Amino acid sequence: MKSCGSMRGLRGQPLPSAWVLLLLPFLPPLLPAAPSPRRTPYKPVIVVHGLFDSSYSFRHLLEYINETHPGTVVTVLDLFDGRESLRPLWEQVQGFREAVVPIMAKAPRGVHLICYSQGGLVCRALLSVMDDHNVDSFISLSSPQMGQYGDTDYLKWLFPTSMRSNLYRICYSPWGQEFSICNYWHDPHHDDLYLNASSFLALINGERDHPNATAWRKNFLRVGHLVLIGGPDDGVITPWQSSFFGFYDANETVLEMEEQLVYLRDSFGLKTLLARGAIVRCPMPGIPHTAWHSNRTLYETCIEPWLS
Repeated sequence: MKSCGSMRGLRGQPLPSAWVLLLLPFLPPLLPAAPSPRRTPYKPVIVVHGLFDSSYSFRHLLEYINETHPGTVVTVLDLFDGRESLRPLWEQVQGFREAVVPIMAKAPRGVHLICYSQGGLVCRALLSVMDDHNVDSFISLSSPQMGQYGDTDYLKWLFPTSMRSNLYRICYSPWGQEFSICNYWHDPHHDDLYLNASSFLALINGERDHPNATAWRKNFLRVGHLVLIGGPDDGVITPWQSSFFGFYDANETVLEMEEQLVYLRDSFGLKTLLARGAIVRCPMPGIPHTAWHSNRTLYETCIEPWLS
């Protein structure tokens, strides 16, 4: 057998292993191994909760992100928890803005926003008022983006003597606008009152003229992708198509996003986003409102692909 520790001489005779050391200075240098490709780190994720929620509600979502995108920096903002989530939405926008600014400043490649229910409206306002935001994907998780018009346990607890048909009397008053729910209460039978009284939704929708409308639209269009998630079995968002910017007309027939005036007028940028392929709609049946942030299939289908 041939010795593994020998080399062949000029006449094919094996050389002792010691000769290898003597010949090393005369051998051509070996090329260094190619460095292993360095994977680009995942962009940070910021999570904003909904009405009566807290950061604890998103423990499952946090686990899913850590499993599929290890090393991702995920910040579940712990602000306006529980009953504090009833504070006026502009107040909440200011608080969340102060929290996200330093996170964005440390992420030159951008961040992702995952915003649940009422938090989706907070995040949309953030995209409007922040001149230099760097949001890559804004994931709106079962959020009443075109407003809410339906009886829910939340409303019955907050306004026990009112029904959806007469809640406008409270919500479209200065006192009512001090409650977050009333900031996006959208009664299709009292559109004039809504437009005149809404201190939040009508403004970020560009449905009412204001001096910041042009700047807000420009800011909103900085977003990379707008991912809209919702479904017919939600049970809270009414109509559920509000998650996709659909809403009732005066006859309570649901008009889809492309039929809404805010889209046709491109009042805050929806039409422009859709034209450039930046709007993604992900409808998911069979998921109740409180399970959107804990359903693994939903996460893998509608959220995980956008967390680059």
